[in-house]
Amino acid sequence: MDWTLEVAFLPVTDVDRTKDFYTRIGFHPDHDQSPSDDIRFVQMTPPGSACSIAFGKGIVEDPGPNVGQLMLCVSDINAARTQLLDAGVDASEVDVQPWGHFVYFDDPDGNHWNVQYLPYRYES
Repeated sequence: MDWTLEVAFLPVTDVDRTKDFYTRIGFHPDHDQSPSDDIRFVQMTPPGSACSIAFGKGIVEDPGPNVGQLMLCVSDINAARTQLLDAGVDASEVDVQPWGHFVYFDDPDGNHWNVQYLPYRYES
């Protein structure tokens, strides 16, 4: 039996601001539904990913920043950083480690993201 991670829920304080942020960095808006005045469910997926993020009103109880981190994996860390910078995101310099290269950024609510590039996967 496969166990697949398909949605990660994020705490946010301003749904429209968050949706705009993730749209600017290239996430696809899959769903934006309000089944009641107390609930708004937004689901967005990074390009090429099988896992989405979800946020909204009445979705995550604690609107404080995420203490964990989420990771995106890319085949070109410099292009990923450029895309983030072009979208107005405060992205870190590329952090080169022996096991991989990383760029870090936060969304408007302080949810932490790592962008990972593993050279051994893409370089021959």
